[in-house]
Amino acid sequence: MIAIWALVAFIVAIVFWNAVLKRNIGESMIVGFLVVGAFAGRQAPEYMWHGFLDSMQEEVTFAGLAFIFMSFVLAKTPVLDRLIDILNSFLGRLRGGPIYTSTVAGGMFGAIAHVGASVTAAVGSVTVPWMKRSGVSGELSATVVAGCAGMGVTFPFSATMFILVGSTTVTGLMEPDEIILPLALAGLWCLGYRLLLNYYLVRKNGLQPIAPEDRIPAKRSLRAGWTSLLLFVPIIVPLLLTRGPVAVPIAEYTDLVMSSAISLITWIPVLMILLVFFLGRRHLPRTGRGWWKILGETAPQFGVIGVTIVAAFSASNVLGDIGLPEQLTTVLESLSAPAWLMAILVGVIIVVIAIPLTASATMAAVGGVAVAALVGVGIPAPVAAAAVLVFASTEGASPPSGAPIYVAAGIARVDPGKMFAPLLKYYCVPILGVGVLIALGLLPVS
Repeated sequence: MIAIWALVAFIVAIVFWNAVLKRNIGESMIVGFLVVGAFAGRQAPEYMWHGFLDSMQEEVTFAGLAFIFMSFVLAKTPVLDRLIDILNSFLGRLRGGPIYTSTVAGGMFGAIAHVGASVTAAVGSVTVPWMKRSGVSGELSATVVAGCAGMGVTFPFSATMFILVGSTTVTGLMEPDEIILPLALAGLWCLGYRLLLNYYLVRKNGLQPIAPEDRIPAKRSLRAGWTSLLLFVPIIVPLLLTRGPVAVPIAEYTDLVMSSAISLITWIPVLMILLVFFLGRRHLPRTGRGWWKILGETAPQFGVIGVTIVAAFSASNVLGDIGLPEQLTTVLESLSAPAWLMAILVGVIIVVIAIPLTASATMAAVGGVAVAALVGVGIPAPVAAAAVLVFASTEGASPPSGAPIYVAAGIARVDPGKMFAPLLKYYCVPILGVGVLIALGLLPVS
């Protein structure tokens, strides 16, 4: 069970280095990576080197850094200010309007794109600056956006869902299409919880509507800043090319599956950067010295976020190499408990696995066994499968390795370590509770 102990040591080392010794999260993640490597014994150099190389090729590493750069460039132009003026004209009269908008947008985008980091990047690039402008702290803004990343897993038809229902164990328990309605309802329960949380957060933080004198009339804000609405184009275009009615004829005439050819997490930030260059061209530097200054200003954030993401993925790769999925599968197969306790145990194990792994990797490793364990105590297979996917959806809000955490922190320009406790308290643990209630039938999904 060395890999399980390595996972425990990884989390403890990061928490100790960051929370107790008060060191920055980038340094803490490096320490965690070194601790995990130590558990690999003689193979540590090989595993750590390969884990590092693989992490450098992760799309999320690029996306996190690209969004940091985009946010700095955007701040040098009036483009985002004009977009926020438009949003405030329509929704600024509501208490916590930006927070509610961010959550609903996260649910809508998650139901289409399904990739947690993509949801965070696309929604957060607009709503995080808006929330901060409305008086929400940077840490809370980033926490809300990262906490919504998991909704891509809790709605049909994500790759994670297909990995689960396609496993040999699950196909023997249910038909693949039996999960669609339960998972859709489970996703709505998760969205409903987040909206209730928003209500609490708005009142806890004393957020108020935007003052009437600070709200520009809608006609005037649209007339002055309609071009800022083009910021949604880099989100819409990749979605149309990879999903829905546009992607189908392209696939028919070219034999090219656009969802595989175009990566949302790569192309959304690239297109947004190019559009910001165009829309803000009159306000951006025209000399190499000016651009060098912007790069210098972004360098500290590049360092912390970049090191953190690379160290997190490197450690995850090493944990996989030393047998974490197989060892946790053994643990799941050995469980024997009443339904309520089994639901809690399976949920905790899935959440723990989803800390270093993605939801898809978690389902590939232990999803089928987890469903079988719940079915074994009398829980219907479709309900069990929906609950297991809800458990796995905590990947985006699971410190210290959830990629959406670092994408959101990069956009908000905050220390990711300050998001860990709120994410656990407001999203990770409560969503675990939602999954347990779904498994026990207390939140019906069928």
